[in-house]
Amino acid sequence: MANEAYPCPCDIGHRIEYGGMGREVQVEHIKAYVTKPPFDTGKAVIVIQDIFGWQLPNTRYMADMIAGNGYTTIVPDFFVGREPWHPSADWSAFPEWLKTRDARKIDKEVDAVLKYLKQQCHAQKIGVVGFCWGGVAVHHVMMKYPEFRAGVSVYGIVKDSEDVHSLKNPTLFIFAENDAVIPLEQVSLLTQKLKKHCKVEYQIKTFSGQTHGFVHRKREDCSAEDKPYIDEARRNLLEWLHKYV
Repeated sequence: MANEAYPCPCDIGHRIEYGGMGREVQVEHIKAYVTKPPFDTGKAVIVIQDIFGWQLPNTRYMADMIAGNGYTTIVPDFFVGREPWHPSADWSAFPEWLKTRDARKIDKEVDAVLKYLKQQCHAQKIGVVGFCWGGVAVHHVMMKYPEFRAGVSVYGIVKDSEDVHSLKNPTLFIFAENDAVIPLEQVSLLTQKLKKHCKVEYQIKTFSGQTHGFVHRKREDCSAEDKPYIDEARRNLLEWLHKYV
């Protein structure tokens, strides 16, 4: 799910076999996966899950990658204990399932995680990265929370709202050219609105030939053609955090 107005199934892609380098903690009313950088930098990043939940190995892999580049990284359970979507579930039930998991009604969880990062991890500068459902959530928090120094929304788009441009701080949007969930017309409309109204730095990148989920749900060795795009997108994500967080 990456498009709020027309939620559409998205294939889980390749579920990588990965155990994780971090640990699970309790943050007020939610659980979270936390992984620390090699040395404390005073910087942190919240990683927001896709529909397959906070325990998806792929997402933890990305969190560990970000942590290895100098950030305390946390993957909270933004579904608050409710079951993530299962790839074998009946897609006809997806719209009803989604109604109880609104990517723009996560403020209570965001507040709890921000408090944890500031008080328990001594984070002074915080960014946010989200994939698919989490990409929508990133767009939401970047319009509401000025304390996020930077955001990276990866194949998530807020379509059923006129106000998509009032970003508080620099935001990078990553899309795939052949995304069955997010048509290029929606990316074009977002581009037009941000160009006309946005008052902070932003960037929109669309990766040629790629499909939904390519940044975190394609195996890095899936094909020689895809790997450069996966690598570039991940590098862009990190560069954005390094520049603004």
